[in-house]
Amino acid sequence: MITKKQNSTIICNSLHSVVLLSNNTVQCWGDNSYNQCDPIHLTFTNVIQIACGHRHSVALLSNGRIRCWGNNRENQCDPVYHTFTDVIQVACGNTHSIALLSNGTVRCWGNNLFNQCDPLHSTFTDVIQVVCGNSHSVALLSDGTVRCWGDNDCNQCDPVHLTFSDVIQVVCSCTHSVALLSNGTVRCWGNNRLNQCDPVHLTFTDVIQIDCGRHHSVVLFSNGTIQCWGDNSTNQCDAVHRTYTNVIQVKCGSMHSVALLSNGTIQCWGDNEFNQCDPLHKTLSNVIHIATNKYHSVALFSNSTIRCWGADNKNQCDHVHLAINNIMLPCDENACMLW
Repeated sequence: MITKKQNSTIICNSLHSVVLLSNNTVQCWGDNSYNQCDPIHLTFTNVIQIACGHRHSVALLSNGRIRCWGNNRENQCDPVYHTFTDVIQVACGNTHSIALLSNGTVRCWGNNLFNQCDPLHSTFTDVIQVVCGNSHSVALLSDGTVRCWGDNDCNQCDPVHLTFSDVIQVVCSCTHSVALLSNGTVRCWGNNRLNQCDPVHLTFTDVIQIDCGRHHSVVLFSNGTIQCWGDNSTNQCDAVHRTYTNVIQVKCGSMHSVALLSNGTIQCWGDNEFNQCDPLHKTLSNVIHIATNKYHSVALFSNSTIRCWGADNKNQCDHVHLAINNIMLPCDENACMLW
């Protein structure tokens, strides 16, 4: 089974960001109140993947081992992770993390208040991708089916997901998830209080990429256009997005979205309370990749430098990022793994 996947070398969370450099080291900036940017990360080498939780981060090394740093109040950095070997992918929820092993099994650690680390996950085999919402997780199996565990107060783990087949990609938001099927259609489940799972998504075809914000979702079609659905309280689904063409990547923040166009420029729409859609982004060119989170975004340029915009109350857009270069270029979306 061939899956449509992607690999990001820039990971943003609410208050900090992490980048993977071409020499397989990492750099962090932003909030450090819980050691999210603890200098220990500067000692890591041979890093091949990164993931961020709310106030902790995880790095996957080329030898299949992992390293964690940041907040450990909910055991996000519990030393148990030192026992894991042959890890091939990592993912983080708000206060828990998951490791996918080369034998297709998964391991979880961290907060278990909502069964994020329910032993159920240890029964899964043939897993090829793992993703996390705030307090729930989803595993994609090699046969194209999915399994969920964790918080279910908004139907994040609704049994309907057990009926899906031929899934090739999964993304999670706080309380809902979206699956892309091999025939280019999508399926949603979880919280629908703000139309996150509006049946309109069932009408989409020729979808090649999906992403979720807090209460909205976006799909990219093969013709380079996009469609949003869900919460529109801050114009996350403003009709302006329908005018964009030649889109090659789309990402969602909490209540805003960003589209990368084939000419290397970007477009933003939605909430602008913290300058998430600051006109600065319209001046950027030669962009090859974008990353977003709650209230800020990051653009990666073809010269391997980056630029941030949006909230800066915790140094998310600290000028230190302007000095970072030689960032590892993300691999092709059709060849690499999404987390």
